[in-house]
Amino acid sequence: MDCIGLIREFLEDRLGVAPERVVPAALLGELGVDSLMMLELMFEFEDRFGIKLSSDLKTPKTVGELVTLMDGLIAEQKS
Repeated sequence: MDCIGLIREFLEDRLGVAPERVVPAALLGELGVDSLMMLELMFEFEDRFGIKLSSDLKTPKTVGELVTLMDGLIAEQKS
């Protein structure tokens, strides 16, 4: 599964957000993602991709920023 697929699945399962609403320009806050939900999503990301996240990561505001962050962390791990 790719990063946007994980985000879509997570938001649909936890918040009932329709997958077609989870697009790069969508604001996470408008989709119902608060700080606690963001932590849960990041833990899910760690579990699925086997990556340990740093506690000093900048909090993304949009789905696109979150995908970029996740893709970058996956690329770092592979190198």
